[in-house]
Amino acid sequence: MTEDQLQALNDRFLSASPREILEWALGQGNAIVTTNFRPYEAVILHLATEIQPEIPVLWVDHGTNLPETYRFAEACRQRLGLNLKPYLPLMTSAHWLALHGGAVPMPDEVERVESFSRIMKLEPFERGMRELAPAVWITALRREQNPQRAATLRPVMWDAKFNCLKINPILDWTPVEMEAHLTEHQLPNEKTYYDPAKGDEKHECGLHAKLVTDKA
Repeated sequence: MTEDQLQALNDRFLSASPREILEWALGQGNAIVTTNFRPYEAVILHLATEIQPEIPVLWVDHGTNLPETYRFAEACRQRLGLNLKPYLPLMTSAHWLALHGGAVPMPDEVERVESFSRIMKLEPFERGMRELAPAVWITALRREQNPQRAATLRPVMWDAKFNCLKINPILDWTPVEMEAHLTEHQLPNEKTYYDPAKGDEKHECGLHAKLVTDKA
């Protein structure tokens, strides 16, 4: 898809609702939605499964999520009937922890964060993307999550690494809109979350670090 085609699509969806963007995107070929079950993830999962109930949901379970996150994941699975596709690292979390200090990495432990990200998150994610081979990748990315990247994000993008359209339908939603959607549809949520592959919101784990929009 060329940059001109992408620009035309983003102009078309300038004032579109997430549902309108998703309805178009899900008509473009086999699609998946990715999640890490952080707070508010039920919103994108609900929006996507409302239109395509059986859409595959790629989740990298690195084995060191907080108990609240696992309970939230199970609540979403049951409430939305998710077609969950968990991908696990080739190394167990117990194995990684034993070799790297016995505890999940903290934000200031750059080398440990990068090791965890590479082995425990990026490898299984890339394996999942290769095996599921989507033509359309739906994400829960929002501008406010990372102001450093905000200007580069658009609702419709091209990801050259995975050779697919990357769709960000709730890109401009704020916490107010997210909370309203959760309340309206009685969706589960949780506010306790920590991603050892990032350490903090300013650190890229690599899944969304390179957003390519040029000709592919």
